[in-house]
Amino acid sequence: MEIQDIQSKLWAAADKLRGNINSSDYKYVVLGLIFLKYVSDAFELQYKKAESEDYDPEDRDFYLADNVFWIPKEARWSGLVENAKQPNIGLLVDEAMEAIERDNPTLKGVLPKNYAREALDKRRLGELIDLFTNISFEEGTAKDLLGQVYEYFMGMFADSEGKHGGEFYTPRSIVKLLVEMLEPYSGRVYDPACGSGGMFVWSEKFVEEHQGRIDDIAIYGQEYNETTWRLAKMNMAIRGIDADIRKGNTLTDDKFPDLKADYILANPPFNISDWGQEHLLDDIRWKYGVPPKGNANYAWIQHMAHHLSPKGTAGFVLANGSMSSQSGGEGEIRKQLVLNDMVDAIVTLPSQLFFNVAIPCCLWFISRDRANRHGKTLFIDGRNLGKMINRRNRELTSEDIAKVTDAYHNFKTQNGKYEDVAGFCKVADLEEIKEHDYVLTPGRYVGSEAVEDDDEAFAEKMERLTAELNEQFSKSHELEQKIKENLTKINLP
Repeated sequence: MEIQDIQSKLWAAADKLRGNINSSDYKYVVLGLIFLKYVSDAFELQYKKAESEDYDPEDRDFYLADNVFWIPKEARWSGLVENAKQPNIGLLVDEAMEAIERDNPTLKGVLPKNYAREALDKRRLGELIDLFTNISFEEGTAKDLLGQVYEYFMGMFADSEGKHGGEFYTPRSIVKLLVEMLEPYSGRVYDPACGSGGMFVWSEKFVEEHQGRIDDIAIYGQEYNETTWRLAKMNMAIRGIDADIRKGNTLTDDKFPDLKADYILANPPFNISDWGQEHLLDDIRWKYGVPPKGNANYAWIQHMAHHLSPKGTAGFVLANGSMSSQSGGEGEIRKQLVLNDMVDAIVTLPSQLFFNVAIPCCLWFISRDRANRHGKTLFIDGRNLGKMINRRNRELTSEDIAKVTDAYHNFKTQNGKYEDVAGFCKVADLEEIKEHDYVLTPGRYVGSEAVEDDDEAFAEKMERLTAELNEQFSKSHELEQKIKENLTKINLP
């Protein structure tokens, strides 16, 4: 059976078993079981290997030596299958998760342990265990296939959760484009808003596909949402990726203050209005200006610029408004980024790439290693790329990704193969960017027809502008109050 058939059959069956549990809760039930099945299968393979090599299969060190999780007897999948029809199966799964965490310190606090709760139908839970048990994976490929199933399920859950799904999952074609653009062969890879870890999975895939050595990259990530952090930790464990992923608010509690990364890939949350600016006015990261209180976009940009190594490059997703906004000093910060030769490339993307969210977005590429292209920025208008994969969503094709990456790599290497293409890409120098008042919308440079100022979706723009207006009202009220207080202190004759 093809992996695509396995994935779709599993999803259809698992979704049918969901009952009254909402998608955001149910995904932890399902993904936790997939993880448990994965570590159990890996354990069983190692168990057979120990027997074939005349080792004691219950010797924990034999598993640790090959970086395989030790699964205590009470947590093994075979035991859960035997009790799948029992009313206490939820409790048994919780105990299995606790036992795995107890014996594997790297998983402490990561695994879901709420299968015994009353809202979860235990008959359906047993059916879900049987469902995963009855799918036959060929020995030797089971681990990789389970990893693909895990990724597929995350994408489907993101789709079913709509806008909130984007908080933990970046569509695969966007991740693949970022990775292909940056080519993280070796060095430190960092994602300050790592969600479920998709950037790391594709970075590892890139290294493998190009015959590199996985040990040549070191991975660092931070995630604010605790349940999403757990998803990321499980995702890394399934993939066998050694990643240092920490919990916390990246902007207000940077867990890697001294990290200088060679590659930064990120999809930070767009247009966050309440991000704690008032507590960070003197932060060392704001080299190009203090980001406005009403929008965190330029806080994220400068956070990533701050964490770049001398040869580092960052590629990240942002709302289109970031290319042209003048609000709250954003225009001046953008100008300083350009004047300090940080902006390597800007790529606009089509709408409908994100699940159930029509807002178009763009990719920024900033770099400290621009000696051979000093003062020049590549602009790519990719608004016409992609194909519809269903009624709501679009996906970038392999040809689309190759078209964008080829233009960028030819620009970066200055190999003589780069050419401006009317309506698609153009290299602009500092003087031309200055003529456009440091607005970085590619359509202004490549000659696209019907160029809009920023392509920012109306609802998103209204939300952002309303937040900024409320901030101005608040400042106005504060000023009015201070004037009244000062007037009362004046002793008139």
